[in-house]
Amino acid sequence: MNSKSATSIFGWLCSLLVAASAQAQAPLPAAINTDPIKTSELLLPLPANPKLPTLLLIGDSTVRNGRDDGQGKGAEGQWGWGTPIAAAFDPARVNLVNRAIGGLSSRTYLSGGHWQRSAALIKPGDTVLIQFGHNDASAINDSSRARGTLRGVGPESQEIDNLLTLQKETVYSYGAYLRRYIAEIRALGATPVILSPVPRKRWDEQGKITRSTDKGYAGWAAEVARQEQVGFIDLNALAAQRYDELGREAVMQLFPQVTPDESTHTNWAGAALNAQLVVAGLQRLKALPPTFYAAKADERPVVDAAKVAKQSARDPSLPTLHIVGDSTVRSAGQNGAYGWGERLDPFFDTRRINLVNHAIGGRSSRTFFTEGRWESVVAQLKAGDFVLIQFGHNDGGRIGDPAMKGRASAPGVGPETVTDTKPDGSQEQVHSFGWYLARYIADARAKGAAVVILSPIPHKDRWADGRDFEQFAAWGEQVAKQGGAQFIDLTLLISDAYKAVGVAKVQEFFSDARTHTNELGASFNAARLADGLGKLPGSPFEPYFSKPSTGL
Repeated sequence: MNSKSATSIFGWLCSLLVAASAQAQAPLPAAINTDPIKTSELLLPLPANPKLPTLLLIGDSTVRNGRDDGQGKGAEGQWGWGTPIAAAFDPARVNLVNRAIGGLSSRTYLSGGHWQRSAALIKPGDTVLIQFGHNDASAINDSSRARGTLRGVGPESQEIDNLLTLQKETVYSYGAYLRRYIAEIRALGATPVILSPVPRKRWDEQGKITRSTDKGYAGWAAEVARQEQVGFIDLNALAAQRYDELGREAVMQLFPQVTPDESTHTNWAGAALNAQLVVAGLQRLKALPPTFYAAKADERPVVDAAKVAKQSARDPSLPTLHIVGDSTVRSAGQNGAYGWGERLDPFFDTRRINLVNHAIGGRSSRTFFTEGRWESVVAQLKAGDFVLIQFGHNDGGRIGDPAMKGRASAPGVGPETVTDTKPDGSQEQVHSFGWYLARYIADARAKGAAVVILSPIPHKDRWADGRDFEQFAAWGEQVAKQGGAQFIDLTLLISDAYKAVGVAKVQEFFSDARTHTNELGASFNAARLADGLGKLPGSPFEPYFSKPSTGL
């Protein structure tokens, strides 16, 4: 269903679907056009791949805070749990779409039109997480927010002349609004899951974190979930229990130190803790297929640069093949992992050409550049040299997300930049993936070297039933063509070879759950790359092969 058609049936759903609620009640009002906050300043995300199932989040600032940027304070800013939770899911299998908006209640997310726009994105098979409550206790009618709901879960209502919107409005109970969301999500073929609101940083007389009672929003959320027979995650109780286990001093570190009186909004560490609890709750409910979750064994470590010796050509009088990339190119046996760049030597006659592997684990096209590593490679280049460049594994993710370890590049190939504010307040203008590759190509060609751009090797679980790294391959090919470099779709080259040898054999090629190859896999992939290099137009590597490029 497209956005236009979903919007056109929204009014029909408003009048029809609530009748299916467990408790009969009058229809809730249509969306009010006046937004209670300046949502024009917010850029709410859309599903990255509409063909995939979506896990959609709606809620308040404890789920998605402000512009989702930590207010420029990095990890010590305010963050909702809906941001770090993205790292728990495989973006190749499920979209994580955080549509929560700070300052809203279960009532104003609906009356402001935000639910209408989010519902238009929902399709059969999706899952929607709903967490409201923090703002539902506010005033029902005032000239600033007018966001409160009636207490409880009953069918009661109250007619008001809204002082903010200057329109008549019927206000319902907290539970009534939750039932509205549940009914409409189900009608769209998706699965709703209710969450109780996260606890505040407040302690009772016994030194325990204050919980929401049965006569509070956590209890009412649980009651609605029981009535409607939907999944429920008691995030209020789970987080409070974890806070008590950690102790007061540790809990203080989960909230912004720059605003010590802040008791509601967590910093990144607190948001990450709450996200872990939500993931555990989803897994207990079996709300999502296990394949949607990111493999825990693949933590994409950042190798300590001080422990990696820089390499240089053995014989400067010879042409040199310089290899640039990440841990899938060079892992040096860490945890049994080896990259294809460490097993490429046998395919070349090292009496006629040097091979120098500059790759280092945990780097992206961005960080290989910003750390000065590319600069040191350029210093070694001379006319007649070659450069193989493979990045992509660490370039994905959200710029500014501390979980990405400062290595995500901006998508695409354009000149636009994204400002990344670091925890120390410094800022970096982050370029697109294509911009970094284009810079590499231009610098190398200026020194008289030839460049071959490679798309990333495929993941262990993504070669058999889909196209891995499709966007990165497209961006790499485009930049190579524009910059006068050659391109090899190493992703497909290796994927096709994996299909030829079969799943059982490929299982023997990896040292971890998803990303890094062992010696056998590295040698296999190096052979495939040698095939690809041997088939490049003009056969630039033919004089340097030790033997004909191998087949399967």
